Amino acid sequence: MISSLRGTVLQASDGVAVIDVGGVGYAVQVTPDHARSLRTGEEAIVYTSMIVRQESIALFGFPAREHLGVFDALIGVSGVGPKSALGVLAALSPDEIALAVASDDDSAFRKVSGIGPKTAKLIVVSLTGKLFAPARPVQNVAQIPRSDVSDSVVIALVGLGWAEKTATDVVRELVDEYAEPERDTVQALLRLALSRLGPTARQQA
Repeated sequence: MISSLRGTVLQASDGVAVIDVGGVGYAVQVTPDHARSLRTGEEAIVYTSMIVRQESIALFGFPAREHLGVFDALIGVSGVGPKSALGVLAALSPDEIALAVASDDDSAFRKVSGIGPKTAKLIVVSLTGKLFAPARPVQNVAQIPRSDVSDSVVIALVGLGWAEKTATDVVRELVDEYAEPERDTVQALLRLALSRLGPTARQQA
Protein backbone atom coordinates (compact mmCIF):
# COMPACT_ATOMS: atom_id res chain seq x y z
CA MET A 1 0.00 0.00 0.00
CA ILE A 2 1.43 3.37 -1.03
CA SER A 3 0.44 5.96 1.57
CA SER A 4 2.68 8.85 0.50
CA LEU A 5 5.21 9.88 -2.13
CA ARG A 6 8.16 12.24 -1.77
CA GLY A 7 10.03 13.12 -4.91
CA THR A 8 10.52 15.45 -7.85
CA VAL A 9 7.51 16.72 -9.74
CA LEU A 10 7.85 15.71 -13.40
CA GLN A 11 4.41 16.90 -14.47
CA ALA A 12 1.37 18.52 -12.88
CA SER A 13 -1.59 19.37 -15.10
CA ASP A 14 -5.12 18.29 -16.00
CA GLY A 15 -5.69 16.75 -12.58
CA VAL A 16 -2.66 14.44 -12.79
CA ALA A 17 0.72 14.81 -11.12
CA VAL A 18 3.70 12.63 -11.96
CA ILE A 19 6.16 12.29 -9.08
CA ASP A 20 9.63 10.80 -9.63
CA VAL A 21 10.62 8.67 -6.65
CA GLY A 22 13.95 6.94 -7.05
CA GLY A 23 13.72 6.93 -10.82
CA VAL A 24 10.14 5.67 -10.93
CA GLY A 25 7.44 8.06 -12.08
CA TYR A 26 4.15 7.66 -10.19
CA ALA A 27 1.02 9.11 -11.80
CA VAL A 28 -1.28 10.50 -9.14
CA GLN A 29 -4.78 11.89 -9.63
CA VAL A 30 -5.12 15.21 -7.81
CA THR A 31 -7.53 18.12 -7.67
CA PRO A 32 -6.97 21.00 -10.13
CA ASP A 33 -5.95 23.34 -7.29
CA HIS A 34 -3.44 20.82 -5.99
CA ALA A 35 -1.98 20.35 -9.49
CA ARG A 36 -1.56 24.12 -9.85
CA SER A 37 0.31 24.29 -6.54
CA LEU A 38 2.96 21.80 -7.67
CA ARG A 39 6.02 23.05 -9.52
CA THR A 40 7.82 20.97 -12.15
CA GLY A 41 11.36 20.18 -11.06
CA GLU A 42 10.70 20.85 -7.38
CA GLU A 43 10.39 18.29 -4.61
CA ALA A 44 6.95 17.60 -3.21
CA ILE A 45 5.29 15.26 -0.78
CA VAL A 46 1.88 13.88 -1.69
CA TYR A 47 -0.29 11.86 0.69
CA THR A 48 -1.92 9.09 -1.27
CA SER A 49 -4.71 6.55 -1.28
CA MET A 50 -4.15 3.54 -3.51
CA ILE A 51 -7.36 2.17 -4.99
CA VAL A 52 -7.04 -1.39 -6.26
CA ARG A 53 -9.73 -2.74 -8.54
CA GLN A 54 -9.92 -5.73 -10.82
CA GLU A 55 -9.28 -3.66 -13.91
CA SER A 56 -6.92 -1.00 -12.53
CA ILE A 57 -4.72 0.36 -9.77
CA ALA A 58 -4.91 4.10 -9.19
CA LEU A 59 -3.28 6.59 -6.84
CA PHE A 60 -5.19 9.62 -5.55
CA GLY A 61 -3.04 12.29 -3.96
CA PHE A 62 -3.53 15.16 -1.52
CA PRO A 63 -1.46 18.01 -0.08
CA ALA A 64 -2.17 17.12 3.57
CA ARG A 65 -3.26 14.19 5.69
CA GLU A 66 -6.43 16.11 6.53
CA HIS A 67 -7.53 15.93 2.90
CA LEU A 68 -6.63 12.25 2.70
CA GLY A 69 -8.69 11.50 5.80
CA VAL A 70 -11.75 13.21 4.35
CA PHE A 71 -11.24 11.36 1.05
CA ASP A 72 -11.10 8.02 2.88
CA ALA A 73 -14.28 8.93 4.76
CA LEU A 74 -16.07 9.90 1.55
CA ILE A 75 -15.24 6.70 -0.34
CA GLY A 76 -16.66 4.79 2.60
CA VAL A 77 -20.09 6.22 1.75
CA SER A 78 -22.24 3.97 -0.42
CA GLY A 79 -22.41 5.32 -3.96
CA VAL A 80 -19.34 7.56 -3.66
CA GLY A 81 -16.40 6.35 -5.72
CA PRO A 82 -12.86 7.74 -5.59
CA LYS A 83 -13.39 10.09 -8.56
CA SER A 84 -16.55 11.51 -6.99
CA ALA A 85 -14.75 11.90 -3.65
CA LEU A 86 -11.92 13.74 -5.40
CA GLY A 87 -14.55 15.93 -7.06
CA VAL A 88 -15.99 16.83 -3.66
CA LEU A 89 -12.52 17.81 -2.43
CA ALA A 90 -11.98 19.83 -5.60
CA ALA A 91 -15.11 21.85 -4.84
CA LEU A 92 -14.99 22.02 -1.04
CA SER A 93 -12.22 22.26 1.55
CA PRO A 94 -12.07 19.71 4.40
CA ASP A 95 -13.41 22.40 6.77
CA GLU A 96 -16.30 23.20 4.43
CA ILE A 97 -17.15 19.51 4.13
CA ALA A 98 -17.10 19.06 7.90
CA LEU A 99 -19.24 22.15 8.42
CA ALA A 100 -21.78 21.00 5.81
CA VAL A 101 -22.05 17.61 7.53
CA ALA A 102 -22.33 19.13 11.00
CA SER A 103 -24.97 21.58 9.75
CA ASP A 104 -26.94 18.81 7.99
CA ASP A 105 -26.53 20.78 4.75
CA ASP A 106 -26.56 18.38 1.82
CA SER A 107 -26.98 21.24 -0.68
CA ALA A 108 -23.21 21.80 -0.57
CA PHE A 109 -22.67 18.32 -1.99
CA ARG A 110 -25.44 18.56 -4.59
CA LYS A 111 -23.42 21.31 -6.28
CA VAL A 112 -20.62 18.83 -7.01
CA SER A 113 -20.72 17.26 -10.46
CA GLY A 114 -21.73 13.61 -10.24
CA ILE A 115 -23.31 13.87 -6.79
CA GLY A 116 -27.10 13.56 -6.90
CA PRO A 117 -29.60 14.52 -4.17
CA LYS A 118 -29.81 11.00 -2.68
CA THR A 119 -26.04 10.59 -2.55
CA ALA A 120 -25.61 14.09 -1.11
CA LYS A 121 -28.02 13.26 1.71
CA LEU A 122 -26.30 9.92 2.27
CA ILE A 123 -22.94 11.68 2.62
CA VAL A 124 -24.33 13.86 5.40
CA VAL A 125 -26.00 10.96 7.20
CA SER A 126 -23.00 8.63 6.86
CA LEU A 127 -20.36 11.15 7.96
CA THR A 128 -22.26 12.67 10.89
CA GLY A 129 -20.11 12.27 13.98
CA LYS A 130 -17.03 11.35 11.91
CA LEU A 131 -16.00 14.86 10.87
CA PHE A 132 -15.86 17.91 13.09
CA ALA A 133 -16.57 21.42 11.86
CA PRO A 134 -14.06 24.19 12.54
CA ALA A 135 -14.80 26.75 15.19
CA ARG A 136 -16.26 29.94 13.68
CA PRO A 137 -15.67 33.32 15.36
CA VAL A 138 -18.65 34.88 17.09
CA GLN A 139 -19.02 37.98 19.24
CA ASN A 140 -19.46 38.14 23.00
CA VAL A 141 -19.08 34.49 23.88
CA ALA A 142 -20.00 34.23 27.56
CA GLN A 143 -17.25 33.51 30.01
CA ILE A 144 -16.67 29.87 30.96
CA PRO A 145 -13.80 28.16 32.78
CA ARG A 146 -10.89 29.53 30.73
CA SER A 147 -9.29 27.11 28.31
CA ASP A 148 -8.75 27.20 24.59
CA VAL A 149 -10.53 23.86 24.28
CA SER A 150 -13.67 25.01 26.09
CA ASP A 151 -13.76 28.31 24.20
CA SER A 152 -13.37 26.58 20.85
CA VAL A 153 -16.19 24.15 21.58
CA VAL A 154 -18.55 26.95 22.66
CA ILE A 155 -17.73 28.87 19.47
CA ALA A 156 -18.28 25.75 17.36
CA LEU A 157 -21.66 25.02 18.97
CA VAL A 158 -22.82 28.61 18.49
CA GLY A 159 -21.68 28.44 14.89
CA LEU A 160 -23.75 25.27 14.44
CA GLY A 161 -26.90 27.00 15.67
CA TRP A 162 -27.17 26.45 19.42
CA ALA A 163 -27.88 29.41 21.65
CA GLU A 164 -24.79 30.90 23.27
CA LYS A 165 -26.08 30.30 26.81
CA THR A 166 -26.99 26.69 26.00
CA ALA A 167 -23.53 26.06 24.56
CA THR A 168 -21.79 27.72 27.49
CA ASP A 169 -23.84 25.84 30.09
CA VAL A 170 -23.34 22.40 28.54
CA VAL A 171 -19.59 22.93 28.14
CA ARG A 172 -19.31 24.06 31.77
CA GLU A 173 -21.24 20.97 32.89
CA LEU A 174 -19.04 18.64 30.87
CA VAL A 175 -15.82 20.27 32.12
CA ASP A 176 -17.01 19.75 35.70
CA GLU A 177 -18.32 16.24 35.06
CA TYR A 178 -15.53 14.61 33.05
CA ALA A 179 -11.90 14.06 33.97
CA GLU A 180 -9.39 16.04 31.90
CA PRO A 181 -8.18 13.10 29.74
CA GLU A 182 -11.75 12.58 28.55
CA ARG A 183 -12.30 16.17 27.38
CA ASP A 184 -8.84 17.67 26.84
CA THR A 185 -9.17 18.10 23.06
CA VAL A 186 -11.69 20.06 21.01
CA GLN A 187 -12.77 16.89 19.22
CA ALA A 188 -13.38 14.97 22.46
CA LEU A 189 -15.25 17.79 24.21
CA LEU A 190 -17.29 18.63 21.11
CA ARG A 191 -18.29 14.98 20.75
CA LEU A 192 -19.48 14.94 24.37
CA ALA A 193 -21.38 18.20 23.88
CA LEU A 194 -23.13 17.00 20.73
CA SER A 195 -24.06 13.78 22.48
CA ARG A 196 -25.47 15.71 25.45
CA LEU A 197 -27.40 18.22 23.35
CA GLY A 198 -28.76 15.69 20.86
CA PRO A 199 -29.43 16.23 17.13
CA THR A 200 -32.77 17.98 17.68
CA ALA A 201 -31.80 20.34 20.49
CA ARG A 202 -30.56 23.22 18.33
CA GLN A 203 -31.75 26.69 19.15
CA GLN A 204 -31.12 29.90 17.30
CA ALA A 205 -29.26 32.49 19.31
